[in-house]
Amino acid sequence: MQLKFVMAVTGAVLILYLVAHMIGNLKIFLGEESLNTYAEWLRVVGEPALPAQGLLWLVRIVLLVSVVAHIVAATVLARRARRARPVKYAHRRPVSTSYASRTMRWGGVIILLFVIYHILDLTTGTLNPLGVRGEVYDNVVADFSRWYITLAYTLAVVAVGFHVRHGVWSALQTLGRSSGPYQTRYKAIALVFAVVLTAGFLAVPFAVQFGLVGTS
Repeated sequence: MQLKFVMAVTGAVLILYLVAHMIGNLKIFLGEESLNTYAEWLRVVGEPALPAQGLLWLVRIVLLVSVVAHIVAATVLARRARRARPVKYAHRRPVSTSYASRTMRWGGVIILLFVIYHILDLTTGTLNPLGVRGEVYDNVVADFSRWYITLAYTLAVVAVGFHVRHGVWSALQTLGRSSGPYQTRYKAIALVFAVVLTAGFLAVPFAVQFGLVGTS
């Protein structure tokens, strides 16, 4: 139960970050100045009480700890579940689970690899040869102007959506009631939340692809 609680709490931290990140991304629709100003604000927020980018690094550390704890808890729980299964049982029918539940492991791996790439691409600029440091708007447009980047981003975000849908549903069960009509309600909440989050993240690359936003 403690590990499930860790999964729920760290998952909540990561989901809150995803929501904040999505809202920040959507500022691209307000124009280049709005997005670049927001990106610069993230670097200086908290000054002078905190050093330059101090709050940003604090958020990064919290996210890193949450990711590691989430992965460790998930791994331990998966191993426990595997050991608890009968060694062999002839004609044993598999437990009925949703698609998202069955693919949580591989979905998590895809998301982890994508996060690493995303950081090297749009945070450090290492993998974005068309980008210019500090020009967030132009970097995003340059990145998603390449159809294969948009395709890879779409696949990763869809994986995030499935992961979030199952994660939110599991967290609601862990932190709330897990029987009766609450099951249907939790599933509906999780599905709607995952769809909105996925659509919010995909709005930016597709807007670039269709020319709704572009270089100044």
